[in-house]
Amino acid sequence: MATIKDIAKEAGVSPATVSRVLNEDIRLSVAEDTRKKIFEAADRLNYKTVRQRNKRSKDRTKIGVIHWYSQKEELGDPYYVSLSKGIEKECSIRKIETKSIYKNQGMYPLSQLKSLDGIICIGKFAQEEIDEFRSYSKNIVFADYYPDDDRCDCVIVDFKKSMETIMNYLFSLGHRRIGYIGGKEYVGKDKSLIKDKRESGYKRYMEGYGIYNENDVYTGKYTTEEGYKLMKKAIEDSEKKLKNMPTAFFVGSDSMAMGAMQALYENKISIPSDISIVGFNDIEASRYLIPPLTTVKVYTEFMGKTSVDLLLERIVEKREIPKKVTIPTKLVIRDSCKDINS
Repeated sequence: MATIKDIAKEAGVSPATVSRVLNEDIRLSVAEDTRKKIFEAADRLNYKTVRQRNKRSKDRTKIGVIHWYSQKEELGDPYYVSLSKGIEKECSIRKIETKSIYKNQGMYPLSQLKSLDGIICIGKFAQEEIDEFRSYSKNIVFADYYPDDDRCDCVIVDFKKSMETIMNYLFSLGHRRIGYIGGKEYVGKDKSLIKDKRESGYKRYMEGYGIYNENDVYTGKYTTEEGYKLMKKAIEDSEKKLKNMPTAFFVGSDSMAMGAMQALYENKISIPSDISIVGFNDIEASRYLIPPLTTVKVYTEFMGKTSVDLLLERIVEKREIPKKVTIPTKLVIRDSCKDINS
């Protein structure tokens, strides 16, 4: 995007003069020839003043934000709330109008996509849904999903690297019997299972050492309640509790980890003295748990911002070659893990 300095260089005048001319400062006395050169340079560089960019809403960019979760489900998931917040914040800064679209009785009201400049899809979607979205706009970005469609842009988390970091950390603390608690997610009318890269990363790592045990894997939904139920099940499955329990658990989300920790407390199993816990997402509450939760920080707001950036490249710059942006994560070490080497 052109700047005041670019126009000043093109017209051979100072940036201050350019700014005052373009913003119609009536106190400025400048030759008509100079004024003409400035406007011509601005036109060649396709520059728009703040006033021009913020003029009445019918001239603004309008995008639809399609939510995989229902509004109620999303409000209960800090991960998706933060991702949505990142999109809304960036759109507000750029004066972009947004229209949120949620499922209604299992269907998306796609008629709301008419006359929009582009779409950001938050969450996971079936191919038939993606095809429907594309019938309304070719400017589509998927946030937190890598669709099997080479025509689409997406912003995703580097789950492979994240899982290697988590498992390496637990191994460095001496843990070899490591359990997994995670979620199963489904899309489409036929409820097709989505492969979870956290679970597959955990399995690949453990198999690499020849110590994978499917009996240490518990999956349900990505909710606090399910985290509680699944850890209770793990405890019940252990005939003598700690003697047969893993020394550590990786839990696929912080929300699930909160429920899992509650189940351990109720059974008088100490964290981290008896069992170490690692979560995923680094939601705000994770640092205030007792003990504070070791987890993986996902830059969800930045993912939202990046999604908007990609969509604007499609809309404004007419980019057609798809981009897939992978966002790194960071292991945040707190007090929920114990070194059992000593």
